[in-house]
Amino acid sequence: MKTLLKKVMEKEDLTLTEMEEAARFIFSEETSDIAIGAFLAALKTKGETVDEITGLVNVLLEISPLALPDELAGAMDNCGTGGDGSQSFNISTTSAFVIAGAGITVAKHGNRSISSKTGSADVLEHLGVPLEFTRPETYAILKQNGIAFLFAPNVHPAMKRAMKVRRELGVPTIFNVIGPLTNPVKLTSQLMGTYRRDSLETMAGVLHKLGRKRSLIVNGAGYMDEASLAGENHLVLLDRGEIMKFTLKPEEVNLPIVENDLIRGGDAKENAEILRSVLEGNKGPHRDTVLLNAGLGIFANGKADTVQKGVELARESIDSGAALAKLENLISISNNMKQEV
Repeated sequence: MKTLLKKVMEKEDLTLTEMEEAARFIFSEETSDIAIGAFLAALKTKGETVDEITGLVNVLLEISPLALPDELAGAMDNCGTGGDGSQSFNISTTSAFVIAGAGITVAKHGNRSISSKTGSADVLEHLGVPLEFTRPETYAILKQNGIAFLFAPNVHPAMKRAMKVRRELGVPTIFNVIGPLTNPVKLTSQLMGTYRRDSLETMAGVLHKLGRKRSLIVNGAGYMDEASLAGENHLVLLDRGEIMKFTLKPEEVNLPIVENDLIRGGDAKENAEILRSVLEGNKGPHRDTVLLNAGLGIFANGKADTVQKGVELARESIDSGAALAKLENLISISNNMKQEV
């Protein structure tokens, strides 16, 4: 660990193999908190590379108790990094049901609130979705319903090792950007939001190394980690190794301009009510924001060949009742499964 720390402190990039070695040290109980903190701080100061981020993710996936089989390779995720400070309602969680309602398998990775008022786990728990499942149970829910929730602490218990150090450091580190990259399902496509506009191409490079055939990375207007109706969104499309940068404004896909203040959320109860109201077809800024983000997810998956078509399929998913059915089925199936145990 000292050798790797010295290299990073001298602002030298680590190779993929070296970063995997460093990650094993980080998750080892024998490594001191001081060593972990120094390494994370040095890496942050130097700037994380594609290989360094990929190496950390590879080790997390290697030791995850919930790594799922290849048969679910058609699944996607739309988890974002969080950390944008927007206090918005649970956009990606709501959008996940709309994407699933459009016929795409969604392995929704998420956690409790960290930087926002209400995390995806908080709102789903309030809606009646149990959070902790075994690997066979998660696989069964995905196969049966086409959408399941993967609770981050259950997926990656090793993350606890670094949590104390991260809290004491009090500054963003590499761990603040890897959440959406650590889904234990072998995804072939992904929509990923990030609060860091300068990381769009880096994240595309990591997703390519992780085996994604197609992905869309977005930083929204106002530096949200979701697409926003407030103005210009910055995106990078990864399509079979090719990377393309572009911007998107809401009017380009026939959606209204809406200031970010109008999509602020609240506690778990309030955000659960917003989520359900959108899936029930209520119109307004919340629905329009979900249409944009779910449309981008459907486009990222490749089911739609344009974002506009993705938005149309998202609208159909809500208006047909398919998106709401995915939520109701998840609540029913997961609770029945827990009662059988």
